Amino acid sequence: MNLYQEACQMKEEIIANRKHFHKNPELGLDLPETAAYVEQKLIEMGYEPQRIGACGITATVGTPGGKCFLIRGDMDALPVAEQTDLDYASKNGRMHACGHDCHTANLLGAAKLLKAHENELNGLVKLMFQPAEETMEGSKMMIEGGILQNPKVDAAMGIHVFTNLPQPAGTVIFAGEKSKFAAVDWFTISITGKGCHGAQPNVGVDPLNVMCHIHLALQAINARELDPSDNLVLTIGQMHGGSTSNVLPGEAMMSGTIRTMKNETRAMVKARMEQIVSTVASAFQAEAHVEFGAGCPVLFQDPQVYSEAKKYVKNLDGVSISDFDELGQCMQNMGSEDFACVANEVPSVFLLVAAGQPQQGYCYPQHHPKAMFHEDALPVSAAVYAHVAMEWLKNNR
Repeated sequence: MNLYQEACQMKEEIIANRKHFHKNPELGLDLPETAAYVEQKLIEMGYEPQRIGACGITATVGTPGGKCFLIRGDMDALPVAEQTDLDYASKNGRMHACGHDCHTANLLGAAKLLKAHENELNGLVKLMFQPAEETMEGSKMMIEGGILQNPKVDAAMGIHVFTNLPQPAGTVIFAGEKSKFAAVDWFTISITGKGCHGAQPNVGVDPLNVMCHIHLALQAINARELDPSDNLVLTIGQMHGGSTSNVLPGEAMMSGTIRTMKNETRAMVKARMEQIVSTVASAFQAEAHVEFGAGCPVLFQDPQVYSEAKKYVKNLDGVSISDFDELGQCMQNMGSEDFACVANEVPSVFLLVAAGQPQQGYCYPQHHPKAMFHEDALPVSAAVYAHVAMEWLKNNR
């Protein structure tokens, strides 16, 4: 019996765990109930889990002294009010609309498989149950807390389920050796002018006027400063200032995100934003500065680990794959994933698993209040986590 068949035998257990997480979603770094549930399940399996930060959890399985392969699952939800009719739908105004409930349940499934085969492991597998992926804070927090050390991690893998895809549920997607998820940075621009009566704009400094000019000037980075073959999305998501119609406010703010496909471009854009914001404001006798919040670098595949993982999954009986390399295609996704923080530190692979076709009713994308995920994706992901980890350790002693 292979690991996929074993995972199928425990499918109902994986589903039950997933439903528990789905019904009780928590946000960001504050996942007390989720973390406690994961911790208890690991203890029941015979693990000795450790906390990193308040709610990050790690544990190891296998034989010390060899190499170490990390597998990661994220646990946080979104501040989205669920609109599905599932009998386990969330009622607390939050929702696992990105599939992290699946990821957490899948990694618990993999943990059980690995524990059952512990004496066959040629090294250690490190489990990474991560909070705050949606806010791009969790992976960085756990890295700073030592997740990649003691024992040192030699390679890593993440898996993400995706709904509303053409491939049948449970298909493992290798999106191309050069596939990427974009880097992302949140930013806030604060503008300080001088408030005055709307009838006497000459005695004040209008921060709303400054804000408009900054907005337009920032778009020139993409239009006139970036190589046309490069990728940048600079989005202003909110602009605020003033509270009435006949007064110029003293302050205004705008915020948004930048997404780039090269870490070098990311650094250049951030530097140019700081220059443009301050100089445009100065030209209008105002002051302004940009503050960058949470973010993550570009997520890219390590060619060697990617190639090995593909070979291992192809040999996992019962599991189907969609190979973009064979089709001469490569996914470049402007969405972001903070597993990138791990992938920029150690050789890594990031796989996708199809979790529902539109014609089956899985027609809403990630982050939508009606998004749903097919349960056939669960045992596949659990088996792939465990199988790739075991095979990589066997072949990289």
